[in-house]
Amino acid sequence: MGCRRDEGSVTRMRVSVPDADWLDSLSDLGLDLLVWDTQGPQPDGHLDLVVWPYTLEPSAMANVDTSRVGAIQGQSLGYDGVADHLPAGGVFCNAVGVHEESTAELAVTLALASARRLDQFGRQQASSRWQKSWTSSLVDKRVMLLGVGGIGREVAARLSGFGCELIRVGTTARDDEHGHVHGSDELPQLLPQAEVVIVAVPLTEETTGLIDDDFLSALPDDAIVVNVARGKVADTDAVLRAVPRIRFASDVFDPEPLSDEHPLWSAPHVIITPHVGGMTSAMRPRIERVVRRQIEALAAGEEPINVAVRT
Repeated sequence: MGCRRDEGSVTRMRVSVPDADWLDSLSDLGLDLLVWDTQGPQPDGHLDLVVWPYTLEPSAMANVDTSRVGAIQGQSLGYDGVADHLPAGGVFCNAVGVHEESTAELAVTLALASARRLDQFGRQQASSRWQKSWTSSLVDKRVMLLGVGGIGREVAARLSGFGCELIRVGTTARDDEHGHVHGSDELPQLLPQAEVVIVAVPLTEETTGLIDDDFLSALPDDAIVVNVARGKVADTDAVLRAVPRIRFASDVFDPEPLSDEHPLWSAPHVIITPHVGGMTSAMRPRIERVVRRQIEALAAGEEPINVAVRT
């Protein structure tokens, strides 16, 4: 572990990490470790692996000399914009297995918070007002899970004990070990039945603007839409037109961050969290395991794991 062959000789792997905390985390691997936060100049010489900072902003990748970097290990599951900025010859690996569980946890939290009107009760608490009211519940509800990838699987697992009927929708219809997955072409027929929709799709050309006027108008009154995918999956103006007939709870937005005066802040029946799906105590041990597996693969002369972008 921690060595590579270079023209017949064995040399220590050279790995950059974004801050000094990582030095202790990887100190047992026998690596040549150095700190590079990617904001300053790239260190001299070759880097077998660059551990990128935990950021969703990929513009700094435009300054990477890819001829002197073996692979870049990101700390996010998404990789929007990486291909647009990373120069030719770059290899970017995303953080599979790091954020799925925490993001699924937040998705269910947002669905519950919206159903049980925690936004309303929070406002009452802020004004010291005791006022009871009836709310909805996930119990007996038809919940559509739009997206059955890594996050979607974790959402489904967490919903299994809530007494709701789960309708899973993927790109194409199929059956798996958990039952039937509907195809996205069935959405016009399925949306009028969905009382809660949890969106966990990747951002693609097909999913950009998916949550639009037609999507929202097909939902029944008082339906809940939860978005933990990407901000551009939802048409923000369409959401503003749809509330308060429907409820909207989201961790991701377009634009992001929301400006101080953005109308979503004060829109009725909207719950906002500032893109914190993966920002929990569960992240650090999981990203460390991914980085260690990546180093092990590279040290063995294998292809990098979880390659998301090659430029």
